[in-house]
Amino acid sequence: MSDTTNLPASKRLEIIRTKGRPTARDYIPLIFDDFFEMHGDRLYGDDGAIMGGVAYFRGLPVTVIAQVKGRNLEENQACNFGMPHPEGYRKALRLAHQAEKFHRPIICLVDTSGAFCGVEAEKRGQGEAIARSIMEFMEVKTPVISIIMGEGGSGGALAMCVGDELAMLENAIYSVISPRGFASILWKDASRENEAADIMHITAHDLVDLKVCDYIIEESEGGAHTDPELTAENISDYIFAALKRNLQKGLDEMLNGRYNRFRAIGQVQNDLS
Repeated sequence: MSDTTNLPASKRLEIIRTKGRPTARDYIPLIFDDFFEMHGDRLYGDDGAIMGGVAYFRGLPVTVIAQVKGRNLEENQACNFGMPHPEGYRKALRLAHQAEKFHRPIICLVDTSGAFCGVEAEKRGQGEAIARSIMEFMEVKTPVISIIMGEGGSGGALAMCVGDELAMLENAIYSVISPRGFASILWKDASRENEAADIMHITAHDLVDLKVCDYIIEESEGGAHTDPELTAENISDYIFAALKRNLQKGLDEMLNGRYNRFRAIGQVQNDLS
């Protein structure tokens, strides 16, 4: 694989938005065995933007929770273009608590430009659903491994990135707001999206330096779409190593480590001059 350390975020945006880039529906059968999908939040309905269920990973029972993007217009309409509704986050929490009950590790596959911000989603408690997801994932009593597969946008991604480790595919991005939203607010010009991306420090390499991301997973040459099976193999190897690191921890060590991991994120500059 060629060295892509210095590839700007705008170029990575092009790669992760390439038509044919693998989605969670492609990766799950390549990485997990006997995946059994579960539906609904037991409150309102089922959200196609988040899928989840139980599976085996190299013989170990796990819970898989994934944000879903479509590969064509029909699939994108079914999954709301990868923008979850509140019932999606509540479904994710339901599965997380089920995993906690049965002592199954949780694997979160994250890929969203952001949570859906439509009126109906807000009426059903979008902000509360995201906040509760962040709060309860912080305290779930089983290992949580999150992997950003492409876009990790705003609270929509953060709701599923609170865990013991966070990894990113090498061309993935992770940010408090999408580059388009950044450009719209700062410059009142959404067309400057690429310019915004290049100054936001949102690539995997940036976030490792900032201690937000723990590991970078290599993609196949030119991007994951060129060889999905090789990229899936790299993801699988990372998950195996991550579970080995985290399953040996005691409960107190795991929860304290998770808490301290987030407390340590960020850079503080004191300049009183």
